Amino acid sequence: MTGYSRTGANRFASPPVLVVHHYPMKKLNPPQQQAVNHTEGALLILAGAGSGKTQVVTTRIVHLLKDKRVPAENILAVTFTNKAAKEMNERVRGMAGSLADGIVVSTFHSLGVRILRRDIRALGFKPNFSIYSSSDQAGVLRQAMRDRDIDPKVIDPDRILWKISGLKNRLIGPRDFAPSGTDPLELAASKVYPRYQELLKSFNAIDFDDIIMLSVGLLQSNAAILSYWQERFRYIMVDEYQDTNASQYLMISLLARKYGNLCVVGDDDQSIYGWRGAEVQNILNFEHDYRDCKVIKLEQNYRSTSSILDAANCVIRNNPVRTDKALWTAGGQGREIDLIVADSEEEESSRIVEGMMMEQYREKLSWSDFAILYRSNAQSRAFEEKLRMERIPYVVVGGQQFYERKEVKDAIAYLRVIDNPGDEASLLRIINFPRRGIGDTTLVRLNQWSMEQDCPLFEAMKRVAEIPGMSESSKKTVAAFHALMTGIIAEFDKRSRLGAQTNALFNRLRIEDEIYRTLNDVSQAKKRIENIEQIVNSLAIFEEQNPRAGLSVFLERISLMDDQQSDDDKEHGRNSVTLMSLHSSKGLEFEHVYLVGMEEELLPHKRSIEEDPTCAEERRLCYVGITRARKHLTISRCLTRRKYGSIEERKPSRFLAEIPAHLLSDASNGAGDNADKSVNLAEDFFARMLGE
Repeated sequence: MTGYSRTGANRFASPPVLVVHHYPMKKLNPPQQQAVNHTEGALLILAGAGSGKTQVVTTRIVHLLKDKRVPAENILAVTFTNKAAKEMNERVRGMAGSLADGIVVSTFHSLGVRILRRDIRALGFKPNFSIYSSSDQAGVLRQAMRDRDIDPKVIDPDRILWKISGLKNRLIGPRDFAPSGTDPLELAASKVYPRYQELLKSFNAIDFDDIIMLSVGLLQSNAAILSYWQERFRYIMVDEYQDTNASQYLMISLLARKYGNLCVVGDDDQSIYGWRGAEVQNILNFEHDYRDCKVIKLEQNYRSTSSILDAANCVIRNNPVRTDKALWTAGGQGREIDLIVADSEEEESSRIVEGMMMEQYREKLSWSDFAILYRSNAQSRAFEEKLRMERIPYVVVGGQQFYERKEVKDAIAYLRVIDNPGDEASLLRIINFPRRGIGDTTLVRLNQWSMEQDCPLFEAMKRVAEIPGMSESSKKTVAAFHALMTGIIAEFDKRSRLGAQTNALFNRLRIEDEIYRTLNDVSQAKKRIENIEQIVNSLAIFEEQNPRAGLSVFLERISLMDDQQSDDDKEHGRNSVTLMSLHSSKGLEFEHVYLVGMEEELLPHKRSIEEDPTCAEERRLCYVGITRARKHLTISRCLTRRKYGSIEERKPSRFLAEIPAHLLSDASNGAGDNADKSVNLAEDFFARMLGE
């Protein structure tokens, strides 16, 4: 199996349009009704944001069941998450009842498992095969590396596993992979991959990436198996088609090739997962793959105001390669989009949170009506701190709270030990970060001896030469760590230049190198490094705002924030402001959205600019962010931001320039008016309280 190609373009004749009578067609607009009624042949539904695509898909399935009398077992609906599949299945059953018994609504991987359970014998496996977890995979891979004399100390096993995963998602089997050069990782993978697959098969097991690859292999190599599944699934629907990758595309193409009754639903303007293999060309080329396909555009939006939609349309039309469509609404113009231009990220967070408090009080809203969307998870730090300061409950979606992230806790642990060498929990956290080869056995003996001698752990490290039952190499490593920390503690001034000193410390410890070394995914490593950078920025800002305070006060504030947040979570439950990345926001909607950091090298992100100067996917990401807002959208940018404690000037995002000026209300102007409004609201609030 080597990659995939687009072959076998089909031509289908479309029958006359039928009329549905049995369920709420009157609630659908004309294009939606047309999409429901067109059941024979290929159909591309270009469903814009907030255009009611889920209702169309479920109503179309019910139409097939009730009006077309298609047996449920001949219908397949595929989506990307178990949650989406469950919701779709429940909606269909709610409208069709027992007629839906036998219908398959599943994710791609669930579909693959269904195919493999029936037919995997053709590949030499038993039907009761196991699907190995990540830990199971790691054990098999290490065995394969031993069998091929690959030293795990030279080539990280996780990196080989990451490479194999990427090959499988591109349908490149072990016999088809050849290293392109002298890269040590590729050379190692070319030796280990075949053995890894042999071992899996000997255990009658597959891994998660095998599910699609082996399913496609079965369908490609065995005509009888392919025919069975083509007959089984005569009507196929795929949701979020713009997010399909190469292997998913080929699986669906094979299943639909005989009858051609393939309906795909999606929006190329919301294709934002290219970094994980999604290919926007799959939806852009659908008309060419199925030349007689019907194309229906769902452009009426039921979510947002005209101001928001006009801004989104103006941004996305600058992508040259896309299907021509524009969202519109019958719901009215709505408010202008507020634009905040702040001097710094601290002012940005202050003005947004203060504005949010005004909106919440004035419109009697819940905190859950508000969302703050950002391009990079590291941006959450300033907003988290401000929300905690104002005692506003919040939840971070798609990531941990800033000070709970592993790399942040590891780095902060150094500062805690500097401030208090007796903090043994922090000491144990950093003793092998970055890795120094201090094993668990050494740490256990060190702890035991510390308790036996009734001396602090840091003191025990100093006296490590006295500890019996520990190897000389381990003693040297522990002693070297103690000497390192002793020097750092002595040199660190806890009262001044906190940001600069911490930056120098992290550079000395080579924390960035450690993050790159331990993560296979470069983009994930860069995100974690951005979080380390935010620690330095936070210290620099703290010192600027609190010139007489020192490191102890900063660390105390972090601890108090953690305690308060857990209390707030218990008290407020789900009534919380949502903080999330733009990637995590797709499919969601909020009354008020704050799209923050609208600057070059943030949105669009610096890495994306380097990879694609047109910034097409970043522009789609901006479009997704804008269209999350129902009633009001606020966009913000900063004139300066801190980078490792130093102040840098920032340029406005190119996407901001693509929004017409008449749609924007400059919240930076008329600041005095806003201040007066705040005072009036506060006075009204206290008067009301006194009256009660």
